[in-house]
Amino acid sequence: MTVDSVPVALGARSYEVRIGPGLIDRAGAQIAPLLRRPRVAVVTDETVAGLHLARLADGLAAAGLAHTSLALPAGESTKGWAHLARCTEWLLDQKVERRDLVVALGGGVIGDLVGFSAAILRRGVRFVQVPTSLLAQVDSSVGGKTGINTAQGKNLVGAFHQPSLVLADIDALATLPRRDFLAGYGEVLKYGLLGDAAFFDWLEVNAPRMVAGDAGLRQHAVRVSVAMKAGIVSRDETEEGERALLNLGHTFCHALESATGYGDRLLHGEGVAIGCALAFELSQRLGLCAQEAPSRLRAHLRSLGMKTDLRDIPGDLPGADGLLGLMAQDKKVVDGRLRFILARGIGQAFVADDVPPDAVRGVLTDALAAR
Repeated sequence: MTVDSVPVALGARSYEVRIGPGLIDRAGAQIAPLLRRPRVAVVTDETVAGLHLARLADGLAAAGLAHTSLALPAGESTKGWAHLARCTEWLLDQKVERRDLVVALGGGVIGDLVGFSAAILRRGVRFVQVPTSLLAQVDSSVGGKTGINTAQGKNLVGAFHQPSLVLADIDALATLPRRDFLAGYGEVLKYGLLGDAAFFDWLEVNAPRMVAGDAGLRQHAVRVSVAMKAGIVSRDETEEGERALLNLGHTFCHALESATGYGDRLLHGEGVAIGCALAFELSQRLGLCAQEAPSRLRAHLRSLGMKTDLRDIPGDLPGADGLLGLMAQDKKVVDGRLRFILARGIGQAFVADDVPPDAVRGVLTDALAAR
């Protein structure tokens, strides 16, 4: 397979997202042109380090680049104040200068945390994203959103800080457990749902083989997803309008993640898939789309064995009012009103600021009653 290159057009902050096999092994040659001096600092997590750090180190050495590395604990709980401080202090100890590069090797947690650390280090150090999960390759590594979680909610502290390069190695996806790949698929599916009905049609046909390991189909899905996100980001970098569409399913998702403690009970991509199903259910109840749309979405999720409804989340959940309270802390609250991404059909999402709370409460009450 050849390497695809998708540009993210942001003027002086433009960069490429390169997608293809073997990119970790060739990372040194691709990063070297960006460097002022031949050294980088790599931050990863302990699981990814065992799978990919040696390959990255060999690739850097082959291009004559020295490196130091830090491996943080794996998991969503790492994306908080304590490990942000640890990462930033370590980068300072490595004497990383403003003209140097930090490399984020890992999934969305590492990309978000390391990107935020780079944003605040010396008031802004450049960084390269090397996403190793499907979720990170199609979503979190592209667009410059960085940040951490707090007790009050998900991603409430952060900064827009664009990477200098993204290297999405399709080979890394072969090391993902099935559950993690399917969680990332929740973000892939989102792109078809929000603005590309033909892509959703393609996914309905090809997703089973993609999940089973077809690398060519995986690369195509990543490229289409990245191209869609890159276009939206280039038109609305700081989420003043169109970029909000990328939050389809996320208002529900973030409340559910908070309710489950950001742990293994619910992975982010699983929450996105459930959130998308709830958003389409809400849209149907408000008379915006036909019943066929949420039914078709749920049928596709179930065909792949994905989490689809609240009953698929193990353990207790708050009641409908408790979940609504968690939504009130979401970043998408504007003037005290919840902002939802709703849909008139598959591929026809839009931003809605005037959703009646009783309608949301009704959807949640019925979903909780079905557990």
